[in-house]
Amino acid sequence: MRKAGRLLCSAVPGRRNRNERRNRGHTAGLRQHALAGAISVAALYSVSAAAQSSVTLYGLVDAGVRYTTHANPAGDSQVQMVSGASESNFGIKGAEDIGGGTKVVFNMENRFFPNSGQTDPAYPFFNTAFVGLQSNTFGKLTMGRQTNPLSDAVVGAFATNRWLPTFYQFRPEVMMAQGVWASNMVKYAARWQYLTGEVSYAFGGTAGHFGAGSQIGASLLYLPGAPLNLAVAYLDSRDAVNASAHLKSWTAGGSYTFDSTTVSAGWAVNRQDAGFVGNFPNGPFSEPALTALKFNTFSVRQMFFGGVTQQIGLATHLSANVWRTIQTGKTPSADGNATQFQLLADYNWSKRTDTYLEVDYSQYRGGMVGAQFQGINALSSAFKTTQLGVTAGLRHLF
Repeated sequence: MRKAGRLLCSAVPGRRNRNERRNRGHTAGLRQHALAGAISVAALYSVSAAAQSSVTLYGLVDAGVRYTTHANPAGDSQVQMVSGASESNFGIKGAEDIGGGTKVVFNMENRFFPNSGQTDPAYPFFNTAFVGLQSNTFGKLTMGRQTNPLSDAVVGAFATNRWLPTFYQFRPEVMMAQGVWASNMVKYAARWQYLTGEVSYAFGGTAGHFGAGSQIGASLLYLPGAPLNLAVAYLDSRDAVNASAHLKSWTAGGSYTFDSTTVSAGWAVNRQDAGFVGNFPNGPFSEPALTALKFNTFSVRQMFFGGVTQQIGLATHLSANVWRTIQTGKTPSADGNATQFQLLADYNWSKRTDTYLEVDYSQYRGGMVGAQFQGINALSSAFKTTQLGVTAGLRHLF
């Protein structure tokens, strides 16, 4: 009845304008309340969404100038702008909380050369690409292209220059990690107090031969943070064509920190069967590339390495490292050895930007002359028995 009276009154001359103004004011008020309510709901939703999920864009840009001796078969020296001591990258990572202490995680990462703007041809566009589940109770399960347990063990516990943002600069121990990444991998990691264990399996995908081209891995890390960190790991890859041929790797090592000084030491072995020729579809390198790097010439490679890092104040790091590698070839002429040294000084201008000067010297003998044995980001193999390298660069993280 109230609505009917209002309609009758609004029809009476002289009252219509007053009623319309009253109605418009009432409607405007409702709109303001509705808008305020919508903003409040949106704000609450945004806060809730921010609390439940996150996406982060991150990366590193590193560029420098490098001088290298014996950079070609003629023994000439070379000066060039390079991609820096660390391999530049950008990536996207994120997580979504799905309740019960579990979240969905993902990561995609690309590697590129800042001096040319090109992506690294040795890797896919996304060298890291995985999705998985992470639980506070049951650990972490990821699927896709990711680092293998052996490289996780070395980097996590005893790699040289562990304070650096990535491990792809001059680090010969990286060459003992079977390419670091593997495609088609399922990896599970669980932590109990200071112990972290990882197991992985990379599918070969060969029809009629389930194990051909596959890879299995496992690692155990003791990481209390300080002063002592320890790790052991094992990796076994099968040739995709000669499925009975294996490339096996294992490593062990640790690091110890006292005051501002960190000392690290490690041991790594690569052993490949005679029939293993590098037909591994999940690895980063093709068979021709492996042949060019003299990867297929050895049956056993054994490396001992160590280093010391001294932090001075909050901004300066000084490091000295050494590597000794002994190779048993598939033929007597392929027997050889290598000894490598490195000095590194780094100064942080801020939390994200630093400059560095790096000097490395390598001696190669026998079958290791001409082998690429400097690290994933190495610029050129030594074509003589010695090689000197000097790199100065600028690095920024975002």
